[in-house]
Amino acid sequence: MRKRLGDYALALLIILILNFLLPRLMPGEPISAMYGDALLEMTPETEAYLLERYGLDKPLGEQFLTYISNLVQGDLGYSFYFRAPVWQVLAGALPWTLLLVTVSLVFSAVAGIIWGIEAAWRRGRKFDRNSLVAVMLLNGVPGFVLGILLLLLLGYYLPLFPLSGGASAFMDYTGLERIGDLLWHLVLPALTLTLVQLPRNFLLMRSALLGVKEKPYIYTAKGKGIKDRAVRYRHAARGALAPVITRLGMSIGLLFTSVLFVEIVFAYPGMGHLFYLALRHHDYPTIHGCLLLITVCVLLFNLLADLINQKIDPRLREINARQLLERT
Repeated sequence: MRKRLGDYALALLIILILNFLLPRLMPGEPISAMYGDALLEMTPETEAYLLERYGLDKPLGEQFLTYISNLVQGDLGYSFYFRAPVWQVLAGALPWTLLLVTVSLVFSAVAGIIWGIEAAWRRGRKFDRNSLVAVMLLNGVPGFVLGILLLLLLGYYLPLFPLSGGASAFMDYTGLERIGDLLWHLVLPALTLTLVQLPRNFLLMRSALLGVKEKPYIYTAKGKGIKDRAVRYRHAARGALAPVITRLGMSIGLLFTSVLFVEIVFAYPGMGHLFYLALRHHDYPTIHGCLLLITVCVLLFNLLADLINQKIDPRLREINARQLLERT
């Protein structure tokens, strides 16, 4: 586990360097993005003052050291575009994205795992064949296209859900009404992300279960007279869950990428929409803060997936212990 923690620390360092460099390699510069046509009337002295104020007149190396030093002190900087500390900007957007990601991750995992188990247990039958066709069709549709289709179908032609936003504007809801309004606005973006993740979870669970359903302990469980459903879920599914959980942890990064497009389509006020605005306006501190927060979430979820895997599959603990003994 110490080796894995070292790998995570190295990955974090590399991402911090890329996080700092990539926004600065974008065409254009933040002063132009912030003030636009006003630069036509801006004197060189004023422009130089703004560059100095935001620390953009310093060499890249010095800017990077300042960036790391501020991070160590818990200072994420000041947003050029939103005119507020970055942590305040992120704190306003993060709860929306966490809600959206958590709901879609849970539903896609549960639905994909159950669907994959049932399809694998009926391998070659009509249910399995139809499931594979449906999954392949669904997997071929990009997330933002799927979001637009759901928006048109369920938001416009069948106005069952709101077209945009995370809550109703100008409505002073409280209590259960407030919760209901938030969930009502959450349905379409969460459904989109769930359908984006569902095919991968289904295919992985189906493949993993096919690999264990012919194992001797499965036949032993059947021979003891255990009910088919119990064999399927208590014995076969548990032995096949480890790679699925690993992929769920690794899919967090992909899920955050999908969130960017989905939140733009539905104008959902989360991290994806915030990141889009920051990119448009070359808001380096906000870009850094968004990428850093996403990176930390991805690494934490991957670490959590490793720990859960070792809990589910004791063989992984034995392998790690054996590797530790060999090193010592």
